[in-house]
This record gives sequence, structure tokens and C-alpha cells, in this order.
Amino acid sequence: MEVLSSRVLLRPTDLARSRRFYAETLGLAVYREFGPPDHPGVVFFLGQGFLEVSGESDGDDGTGLSLWLQVRDAAAEQERLRQAGVTVLREARLEPWGLIESWIADPDGHRIVLVQVPADHPLRRDPR
Repeated sequence: MEVLSSRVLLRPTDLARSRRFYAETLGLAVYREFGPPDHPGVVFFLGQGFLEVSGESDGDDGTGLSLWLQVRDAAAEQERLRQAGVTVLREARLEPWGLIESWIADPDGHRIVLVQVPADHPLRRDPR
């Protein structure tokens, strides 16, 4: 699999508390914010990678931590991995935010999000 970029996804039990911890206590620089202004998700620079802190987890189902892997073709990778015996949690589909996502599981059940950024998505367009 050719991974174009990646990030660790953290779904905290208290989003505001975790945002403060990563931004103020650890002092991580913000790469971008997204979502509603009163409850935004944040992506922090994390060395050569990124840490996205968004959404919320009840802490009981083990979904609070995931991997986000950008690939060229999410549906093709999903099918290749399914043929290799990987559990597909959710089929590839276009999300309301404009990304194509498929969810798979590692052997311990941790979610891995395969993400395809369409050519017309703002992440690909030069904002200048």
C-alpha cells in the first residue's frame, strides 16, 4: 500500500480538555481546525505526522484511537485488503466533508481509516 500521508486520530472523552492539553500543556502547533466553531476538531503537527483530536468517545468501546491513512484509491485498497483477510468495518463512501473513506480493522480491532482525497477537494487545491 502506498500511504501518501497519515495521522493518529484521538476521540477523547472530553474534547475541550484534550484540546487544551495538546495545545497549551504540550504546546503542539495547530495545523488546521475544522467543523463547527463551537466544537471544532483540531489537527496538530506531530513531528513528521499529525495528531487529530476531534469527536468524542465514551471510552468503553476501544474506538478512541485510530489510524488515518491517505491512499490513492480507498475502494481499491479496501478490496485488496478484504482479499487478504482484513475485516472491513465500513465500505468506501463519499463523506459529507468531501473525502472518500473506508474503515478496516487491525487484528486487535483498532480502526484504520483509509482516506482518498478527490481531485476537487480543498485539501488538494492551492488556496492562494
